[in-house]
Amino acid sequence: MWEQIVSMYNSFIALMLTFRVTDVLDILIVSFIIYSLIKIMRETRAEQLVKGIFILMLGFAASSIFNLKMLNTLFTSFFQFSVLAILIVFQPELRSALEHIGRSKIGKYWNGLSAANLEENHVKQIRKCINCVVEVANNFQKSKTGALIVFEKQTKLGEIIDTGTIVDAQPSVPVIGNIFFNKAPLHDGAMVVRDGKVYAAGCILPLTKNNNISTDLGTRHRAALGISENSDAIIVVVSEETGTISIAKNGVITRNYTRETLSMELEDELIPKDMEKNDRIPIINNVMKGKRNERNNK
Repeated sequence: MWEQIVSMYNSFIALMLTFRVTDVLDILIVSFIIYSLIKIMRETRAEQLVKGIFILMLGFAASSIFNLKMLNTLFTSFFQFSVLAILIVFQPELRSALEHIGRSKIGKYWNGLSAANLEENHVKQIRKCINCVVEVANNFQKSKTGALIVFEKQTKLGEIIDTGTIVDAQPSVPVIGNIFFNKAPLHDGAMVVRDGKVYAAGCILPLTKNNNISTDLGTRHRAALGISENSDAIIVVVSEETGTISIAKNGVITRNYTRETLSMELEDELIPKDMEKNDRIPIINNVMKGKRNERNNK
């Protein structure tokens, strides 16, 4: 017994002596990939498909152990084309995973620090649009008028925009109010905001595939969740039944926003923090310059 322990200890020491820094990096990368895949597949249709594949693999192993030739041949033929079958069956999940990687910090790097490159006028345009949407949402909350407004971010929504009508208008309370007027032709669809402009209206959004959401949520909320699962967009929903204002992002919906909390949330999500700092710098510089001029005059 003691000799076995000593032998195992010596084997462990020999293994550790051959361990390199690159091996640690390799393990960390593989662990992160496995963790990310599990996180993406959790509570989705992919989780059930993985369970099915695992059961098939157990069946294949059992057919080999018990020498079930016909069953083993069927499993062998199936697994020969399994890569192609997985690509077809998991196509929505694979696309969602790749989009998720593109929206990560690594993907944002390729945009060349876009937040720092935005012009001051662009930030003012976005803030103007936020103010208009907040004002309209507040009015719709009182009148119980349904609305579905999508703020496009990094993930471009060209496919969604193609289902609606291009508007490409400056944001204003009358424009947004007329789009969602209950007798207007575009009021049933979603309005897409791009670069602080009302870019399209009457757009059709994909419904969420999550069957665990509350039954109180109607089609608008399910559509908002659906597009938030497939993109990094921020979606504002006003319920036609209750007038409740909600926001959907990253597959999660939060409700009961007020005028103030809605404005704060949209600014936090849509206006880069770096630009807010840069937007304040000219004001600070002007104040400091004025103080210096006062000292010089004295």
